[in-house]
Amino acid sequence: MEYPIEIQRSKRRTVSLSVESNLHVLVKAPLRMSGAEVGAFVEKHRNWIEKQILLQRERQKNAHDFTPAEVSELKCRAREIAETGIRTYAPMMGVAPIGVKITSAVTRWGSCSGKNSICFSYHIALLPPEASDYIIVHELAHIRQKNHGPRFYAEVERILPDYKRRIALLKQAQRNLGL
Repeated sequence: MEYPIEIQRSKRRTVSLSVESNLHVLVKAPLRMSGAEVGAFVEKHRNWIEKQILLQRERQKNAHDFTPAEVSELKCRAREIAETGIRTYAPMMGVAPIGVKITSAVTRWGSCSGKNSICFSYHIALLPPEASDYIIVHELAHIRQKNHGPRFYAEVERILPDYKRRIALLKQAQRNLGL
């Protein structure tokens, strides 16, 4: 399988690989890494790349383009879900976000800023409640732990002991929705 490859070089120490929605392979490489080393890295990960390209194509086939009215309705539902989840989980976790925003993000379900403001994609309104609850707890946990280390997941597990099952549910819903 042939695919376009874009190489971005920067002052980084590691090399990363992703398949973009346009089906281009993006390699982020350190300045010092030779073209031959980049080529070898891509070749080593050929099976993963091809699997990701097939997944992207499947997502695009299943993707739904929402009308502005549908997006507006989904944003309202997402806000209700987020606010209910925060009212439920934030006191249990002993945290309080300084603000909550609903976005149109497609590549991430949520985020937590360094100042503890939380954003959620309106796409959480399309998820089963167990998956959207996981996203809410995940972002609230970032108020205490700004990384994805062991203490972060211990905080998530304290509230949702079955969080791994919920992650699997989220991934399945993501595939079904074409996101």
